[in-house]
This record gives sequence, C-alpha cells and structure tokens, in this order.
Amino acid sequence: MTRPIALLSLATASPPHVLAQRDVEQVARDLFASRFPQFERMAPVFTTAGVRTRQVVRPIEWYLEPRGWPERSEVYLDAAVDLFVDAASKALDEARLKGSDVDVIVTVSSTGIATPSLEARAMGRMGFRPDAARIPVFGLGCAGGATGLGLAGKLAGATPGAVVLLVAVELCSLAFRMDELSKADIVATALFGDGAAACVLRAGEGGFASLVHAEERTWPDTLDIMGWRIDPTGLGVIFARSIPSFAQANLRPAMDSMLAAQGLNVDDVDRFICHPGGVKVIEALEQSLSIGQGQLDHERAVLADHGNMSAPTVLFVLDRARHAGLPATSVLTALGPGFTASTVTLKRAA
Repeated sequence: MTRPIALLSLATASPPHVLAQRDVEQVARDLFASRFPQFERMAPVFTTAGVRTRQVVRPIEWYLEPRGWPERSEVYLDAAVDLFVDAASKALDEARLKGSDVDVIVTVSSTGIATPSLEARAMGRMGFRPDAARIPVFGLGCAGGATGLGLAGKLAGATPGAVVLLVAVELCSLAFRMDELSKADIVATALFGDGAAACVLRAGEGGFASLVHAEERTWPDTLDIMGWRIDPTGLGVIFARSIPSFAQANLRPAMDSMLAAQGLNVDDVDRFICHPGGVKVIEALEQSLSIGQGQLDHERAVLADHGNMSAPTVLFVLDRARHAGLPATSVLTALGPGFTASTVTLKRAA
C-alpha cells in the first residue's frame, strides 16, 4: 500500500441463540452415537476444542430436523442480512458515519449463496447510496476476515477519500448435517458458530490503526485440506486432520517471505493476531511463529466464547486486542481454503 489506510472502526455481531458446549455434546451423542461407531472415540473433541459457548441463528431444535438446500438457503438469506445490518450499523456509528457516506461495500461470506448479494439486500435498511460500489466475495472461508480486510484497504488506497465498509458474515451452523457423518463433521459440530464483523476504512490518518501492507500465500496441491462440498442437502465440511501439522510446518517460511517484502522479520512484530481455527491450530501457530505457549490469549478467549465463526473470527480477535491496547506493530493472519495464508500488517495509530 502506497499510503496508510486508517481503520476507523470495528464492530462485531452475534445471533441470539447461545449454545453451551456441554449441551451440544449431549445432543450430538443422542443423534450420532448409535449411527456412528467411532463417536465415543471422537467425543473428547467437545472438551478439547476450546469452545465453551457459541451463538447460532436458530434454536437448537431447528438443527435436529432434516433440512435441504432450499430451506437452509432461506435461513441464510434472512439471518445473514440481519447480522450484516447489525455489524455494519455499529461500525458506521463508531466511525460517526451513515450508510449514505459509504462509497464501497466489500461483503465476505462463504456459508451461503445470495444473488442479489447481502449488501444489495441490506441497502434499504442501511441507507446505502444507489451509486455505492458493491463487491461480494465468496470462497475465502476462514481466511476471509484477513483477506477481506486487505482487499478493503487496497480499495481505500486506490480512491483517496473513499469510505470503504467491510462486512464479513458467516453462518457455519447451517452446514450441520444429519444425513452423512464423518470425523470432520463431528469436529465441525464441536467447533463452529455464527457471527459477523464490520470495519470502516479510509485513506489517511485517524482511527485506531493503519493498514500498511497486505499479502497472501497459497500452497499448490492443497485443495483437499479445507473447503465445502455441495449437494442437494447443502454444504458439507471438508476439514483435514492435517491442518495443524501443515500450519506448523509451512506457515513460518511463508510468513518470513511475506514479512521480508516489507523489510520486516518475525522479531519486528509485536503481536500476531491470529484466526483461532481450534486449540490445536492455535498451538501450531504459536510453535510455527515462535510465540510463547499460551500467548495467543485473545484467540483462545474468542474461540471459547464464540467458537470458530470462519471469516469474522479474526476480526473478533482484533477487536479484543484493540480494546486491550494494540502494540506498535501487529500482523493479523488467517488460514483458509486454497490452502492459503493471508496477512495484514497494522501500525497503531498515534
């Protein structure tokens, strides 16, 4: 980025239905133990996942009935727009702006399909101008918060003075399946929740931090590590067991390369702000990036309180970090389908 991009505000939003992990485990046992012989061997994941509660868009009873793609899509369109409006409104309020002030809207979501896209469906409620540029982004998964923030920063830098609104919305709970069972489905049931986050950016000074660089790396021949499969029932999770070990072995060289492009190395980074894919992923990140064990405290807290919400999760972590006090230099990073590592370098505002 040729000029600093001010991160003017950041807001998060969660749906109203709160699930305690112990209740999710019991429901999963009642549903799956008799149909999935390996369930009891997998059951400890509900304890070791690091999740205490998560928020979802429907009461738990809704998920216990067979649901097809049309019904899941209807809920996505309804609930995702509500979360979009909630997060975006709070971010604009913090920035002391209105929907009509927004020039560019970047919407990141990979847990449903909306055409027209979510920001178009929210235009009336948000008061967006008819000439606002709309950029919906699909397929980034867990990397979406970091990649979306980097994209929003580049767009803000390309048009000085433009107000760019980034909104990441994910309803991971809609991928809960009763028709097919795999180890990945059990892990996903223990990990995933729903949520949204929004940021307002503009070239220049102000806000709580400046975006100074954004970059990503995609490893070849890794398409089977993470993603969705799509069939008449809906989305099904692709979630390889190798994610933590892959991250531990491969993230550091990629991070060294991305930092070197900025004239930095790992020792120059005061705080890594990471997407908490799960406890094992957090531990792998700490080892790979030579962070002291247990240092990714905001990551563990977000995972415990909200679960893994995919794209918005790293922005929830950033929100906690900024309220605790950002250091001079931090790097926000997330791993997602592709398989991709995405980074955004932040400087604390003066």
